[in-house]
Amino acid sequence: ALLHVIYWDSLPDMQELTGINSKWATTLMAQHLLAAADRYGLDRLRLMCEASLCEDVAINTVATTLALAEQHHCFQLKAVCLKFIARPENLRAVMQTDGFEYLKESCPSVLTELLEYVARFTEHSDFLCKHRNEAILDGSDVNGRRVKQRLYCEK
Repeated sequence: ALLHVIYWDSLPDMQELTGINSKWATTLMAQHLLAAADRYGLDRLRLMCEASLCEDVAINTVATTLALAEQHHCFQLKAVCLKFIARPENLRAVMQTDGFEYLKESCPSVLTELLEYVARFTEHSDFLCKHRNEAILDGSDVNGRRVKQRLYCEK
């Protein structure tokens, strides 16, 4: 896969490379390539892998991807993973994965960030739900930005 990138300046198609058609396999390849890109200073490959991983965030891979983002200083990827995990419908499922155990062992400081993010996410959602009528009366959100009106509150 690394040679493919070097020769053709694009990420390889996993199905073409291995015969496996799976998002999990594609994510795993991008994770390994990201580590290689960071190790060998291949900035373009690093950006391609980060973009690919941002697009394919899933319950069973997000915790290991978050650990990888932390270890290799991929701030955009880290933000995408934190946002995905913070959703109430995802949090419990992610916590039950082996990847979450790996995250706890390899990057315990990220768990503190995750808890802070979940708390902010929950507070913001609760605030919007409680104040949605006041927040949209003048056509702005709680930060004063112009927004479209919401018809209901999602939780």
